[in-house]
Formats: sequence, C-alpha cells, structure tokens
Amino acid sequence: MSQEILEQLAAGLACGELVPYLGPGALADVVDPATGEPIPADSEHMILAMNNGRPMSARLMWEFSRAAMNVELKRGRGAVNRFLVRTYGERTWTRAPLHDWLAGIHPPYVIDINRDTQLQDSYRATPHTLVRGIARIGGTPYRFLIHEWDGDTYREVPQEGVDRRLPVLFKPLGSPVPDPTFIASDADFVDYITELMGGFAIPSFLKDYRIGRQYVLLGLRLTRDTERMILSNLIYAAGRPAGWALIAEPTAKERRFCARQGIEIVEAGIPALLAAAATRDGQIEAPA
Repeated sequence: MSQEILEQLAAGLACGELVPYLGPGALADVVDPATGEPIPADSEHMILAMNNGRPMSARLMWEFSRAAMNVELKRGRGAVNRFLVRTYGERTWTRAPLHDWLAGIHPPYVIDINRDTQLQDSYRATPHTLVRGIARIGGTPYRFLIHEWDGDTYREVPQEGVDRRLPVLFKPLGSPVPDPTFIASDADFVDYITELMGGFAIPSFLKDYRIGRQYVLLGLRLTRDTERMILSNLIYAAGRPAGWALIAEPTAKERRFCARQGIEIVEAGIPALLAAAATRDGQIEAPA
C-alpha cells in the first residue's frame, strides 16, 4: 500500500479536511491495566463479556444486537444498559493509540460508533458538542440528545441553540457520559435506523455540515448490515469520493459495498496510518 496515500489521509485528518469515522478496531490494544483483559469492542467480545465469558448460540453470536435483544427479553432492557455502564462507564481502561493521536489534533467533527468514553476523554480540555443516539422514547420525534461541554460540565442544549464554532463528537450508539444512553438491542436499532432513514436521528446543523464531506473509516469492518445501514445514512450527501476505508484484508462483500458508496479501500490498518502521521512533514494536502 502506497505510503503516500496514508500520509495524505493523515494530513487531511490533522487539518480537519477529512472526518474520522471510528469503528471497534479503534479500540485495539486497549486493556484493563490491572488484569490485561482487552476492552470488549466488537460484537463477539461484547457478547462474551455480557454473558460472563460464555458463548451464546450461533445465531445470537453473529451480532451483539441479537444477543442484547435476547437478554432484554429475559431480564429487561435495564440489564443490557447496566452491562454497558459497567463496561464503559465504571471500569478503567488504557488509552487507544488512535485516541491519543486524535487528542492531539482535535478534528472538528468525529463520528464514533463505539459506546466507550475515550473520544470524549480526548476532548476533555476542549469545549465541544456531543451528539448521541437514543431510541424507543416518547414525547419527541427526534432520536438524539445534544450536550455541550464547557470544559467542566455537560449541559443539554436544543439543536437550535448549538454553538456551531465548537467541534462535534457524534456517537450514534450512545455512551455512559454524561448520562447513560445506548442503542444496543435489535429493538433499539429498528427504531433508531428507521428514524435515521427518515431524517429524525441527525440534528439539522449536522445535516448542513455533512454536505460534501469526506470520511476516513478507521477500525470499521463492513460485513454486517447494521453497520452498513448506519454508515450509509450518516455519510449521506458526502463528497466524491465519499471517503477511504482502512481495511487490511477486505472481503468481496466489503469491496462491493464500498464501491457502491464511493469509498476507496486502503489495504492497511490504523498502526500504518499512525506511522504515516508520525513521519509526514505537515505540508501534504488532503486527497482531492
């Protein structure tokens, strides 16, 4: 893989021309410092963690949302939420190298489909806007919550009152901070994706901002329909190309999907991008 394209992507991310889109692989190498246990990030490891290390049936092991729906039906939605809060809100984890890099460059817009807090921690010293997905809630047609961080506390704001000068962290599947909200079970995803397709899961200011944007997919595999549907809706009205996906060993299914979306596959991983970022001279322009 050409070192030049990696350096161009690193430069584009660093200057804010390209939008990072983070998947589970962004949390590679993150562990519990006391035990060395890896953080559960992808579907398989989240299911095992939720089920006390025991595999579930093959049908449920295919995707976390299926397993979460099974747990919800047996023990209630609260059981799934408590697991996610314990995992991502109460345990201590080491920092991901990618998040350390993002903390240094502070892109103006980041999409993160993980449910942890490392991205928010990366912006702890910087005022920012946090947008998180919600599901199965009454009293509003919208499926998002918006909070602004002033450097000390989060406060909820309406979409009409967002300060557009602040960087935006978009976590569509939620996080435990400032208050827990998650998209987890099949029922959550049905509601959230339905409203996402209808335009009610993205604030109006982001609909304006995303026009013509280009994305770099980092740590995201595109073999499951859930991730593909969320991605295609979040990057609607993207530029051309719509972006680049770092996938070291892409499948034929991933190649076909990326071709339809106008996304170019770069057969490399996050470590290669970070290495390119460390060596770039800062003068390389983002890809046209």
